[in-house]
Amino acid sequence: MNTNQVARIGGLVGEPARAGMLLALMDGRALTATELAMVAHVTSATASRHLAMLVEAGLLRVRQQGRHRYHQLASAEVARMLEGIMQLAVAQPRARLPLTGPRDATMRFARTCYDHLAGRLAVALADRLIELDAVRIEDETAVVTERAVQALQGLGLQAAAVQPQGQRPHCRPCLDWGERRVHLAGRLGALLCSHCMERGWLLRKPGIRSLELTPAGAAAFRHWLGVERWELLTRAEEHPVAPATGQLCASS
Repeated sequence: MNTNQVARIGGLVGEPARAGMLLALMDGRALTATELAMVAHVTSATASRHLAMLVEAGLLRVRQQGRHRYHQLASAEVARMLEGIMQLAVAQPRARLPLTGPRDATMRFARTCYDHLAGRLAVALADRLIELDAVRIEDETAVVTERAVQALQGLGLQAAAVQPQGQRPHCRPCLDWGERRVHLAGRLGALLCSHCMERGWLLRKPGIRSLELTPAGAAAFRHWLGVERWELLTRAEEHPVAPATGQLCASS
């Protein structure tokens, strides 16, 4: 055991600004340096120095998407270490995370990301497929397993449609702009998007990316995702649902 390395890790985690950044990432999201600077109440320059140290030590990893750089916990081992420290520490109020992504409730719930679904709904679908071991996320890749056919039959997708075809990647993880968690892109992501619209579960409006949830869609997703996850996904304070139809209402 390298005691100097243990002391180094302890020192990195023990600095209040860095601790705040690490704890802000415990929910699995990825945040920019600017957002983490707000959480830690430090300047952007100071945040960049802290983040560079955490990345160098292997506590954080950086994901580049387009022109943006997002920071995430490097591994489940890092999260478990932080959980252990949190259990020993005196409970303190967590810093309030900034709202990320679109402010419009409908855009946050479901929208198109090129040819695939994005938003809270898309992340929930990805979570369910991962939970069923139909998809495995491995670093920057997504592996579709043999269980995908059975899992997706619950959404009405036929076995032949789920199989890999052509040169396009079958499935890849895409970091969600609003949720800062992974939704699914690639051929499988596009298939889910087109299927949901063909079934009339989601409606596209001309000229905008947001997708409108229909009563039929609410019923289908509630059944496949499970009531508990669906209720969490559509909780009233963020995504009010009209009781008579199950359709999302626009936030005022």
